[in-house]
Parts: sequence; structure tokens; C-alpha cells
Amino acid sequence: MRILHLSDTHVTAAAGVNRDGIDAREALRGMLLDCAEVPGLDVVLVTGDVADDGSVTAYRDVLAMVGGFARERRVPVVFTTGNHDERGAFTEVLGSGHLGADGRDGAVEWLRSAGGERAAVTVVGGYRIITLDSLVPGEPYGWISPVQRDWLRGVLARTPYRSILAFHHPPLAVPGVLAQEAMGLRDGDDLAAVIAGTDVGLILCGHFHSQVSGFLAGVPVWVTPGVVNRIDLTAAPDTVRAVRGASASLVDLGGPHSPVLHTLHARDPRAGQPAYDVGADRIAELSIRYGRRSS
Repeated sequence: MRILHLSDTHVTAAAGVNRDGIDAREALRGMLLDCAEVPGLDVVLVTGDVADDGSVTAYRDVLAMVGGFARERRVPVVFTTGNHDERGAFTEVLGSGHLGADGRDGAVEWLRSAGGERAAVTVVGGYRIITLDSLVPGEPYGWISPVQRDWLRGVLARTPYRSILAFHHPPLAVPGVLAQEAMGLRDGDDLAAVIAGTDVGLILCGHFHSQVSGFLAGVPVWVTPGVVNRIDLTAAPDTVRAVRGASASLVDLGGPHSPVLHTLHARDPRAGQPAYDVGADRIAELSIRYGRRSS
């Protein structure tokens, strides 16, 4: 089983460069172009912040590019929401977020909630891919509601598969990186209690625009860097430095060393050039405002 894992495309309705001087569509095109020769893909996964502005136009454009890439390879594509996404527009264009190789909605099960949370299940190559919705409208941090956790508990209690969880906000952070500690998943301990001892073998996330790995309830967690840019963790831990350079991950499952994960970088002569910096005062303000709280 081989997954091309993308995240944080941050496309907007407006074409051209964004406020950071980066063309998000061009970054995504370049990433997909450089992945064209990657062999043996079984599914493409996009873990949130599909649209930076939550616009229907942005979702349609991402679907045209990523969906077209997947259809050429006759593989399904799966999307989750992120904090920049808007559930109504996401649903209008992407439905459950689980699209088959034919472009049609391919979810075998999905959550029906009053809040319209986008959680669903698809089965690919003997693996059950479960997407959750960590979006908290208007907030940068993530939270998986009790409704979703109860639904997930029910899914995992049924027919055993080899399950993969995918959602936007990581349940871990690099120690001392204030922005990650403040803006990750708030209820990681509650999620850990649901998945402990189940068939969940891997968790895939985005949001941090950096490659990070760790464990939750003994389950490997992988955070893929962003497509639109990446965060340079050589900056001081009380600041944020974003640099140019589209990235993605390749996830291999089922072999003797599974899971095997590595990062792919698009070829870009401007990679590593600064995109934006957030100073210590602003990060301190955000850390106080969004400091990690119990759920």
C-alpha cells in the first residue's frame, strides 16, 4: 500500500501570488508534476487546508489538479478539512471527501452530525482510511468532537481492518515550539483513549507545514510538510519562519518495516527563500491566546 500524502495547499479563489508572494496553484502543480514518476501509488490523501479562503472556486481548482492526477493513475483521492476550510463549500465540491478512482463519492460510511462534520471511511487495498474533522470554525487549533469520537469508536468496533486515521491538526508538537504547542489538536488524550488497542496502525496529519513524527497511544503519527510552503524549524522556537518550497510525503505500508515514510520536495530554485516571519512578540501573544487547554 502506497499513499501520496499532501497537505496545506491553501488555494484561494483569486489566482496569482498570495500575500506571502507565493502562487499556491503553481506550488501544487509543481508538486504534482514532480510526483508524476513516483510508481505504485494506491491513493492520494490531502489532510486539510485545501482552500485558504474556504471558497468553492478554490475547492474546484484543487479537485481539478489533484483529482486529475489521481484519475490518470486510476487511484482514489481522499480529502480532510483543516482550520482554513469551510464545511459547506468543501461538501458542495468534495462531498464526503472520499472520491473513487472514477471521481465519484466512494465513502463506504460517513458521519451524520448536526454540525456537518466531515468524517468518513473508505477501503483501499485492504486498508481502512478513516478521516476525521478537527476544524474548529474561526480558530487555528483543532478539536475532534465527542460525536466524532463516539462514531469512530463504533467504526473501530466493527469488522477489523488495518486502519489509518487522517485529520488536520497533529496530536503532538516539537517540544518548545510554541506555535505548534498552542495550535495543535486539543483533545489528543481523548482520541488516544479511543484508538488504544484497536487496529489503527498509523495517523497522518498536516497543519504544521513541517515534517514531524511521534506516537499517540503507541500508534505512529506522521505530520507532512506543506505544499504551499514549509516552516523552517531552525528559526528560534519562539518565532515562526516560513520558506518557499512545496513538499509532500510518501507512505509505504505492509512491508517488513512498515510504516516507511519519507518526504518529497518539489524542484524549485527558490526553495528555502523566506516567505514570511512571525516575531517573538506575536508568537507569545498567540501562545497566551491559544495556549493548550484541557478539552
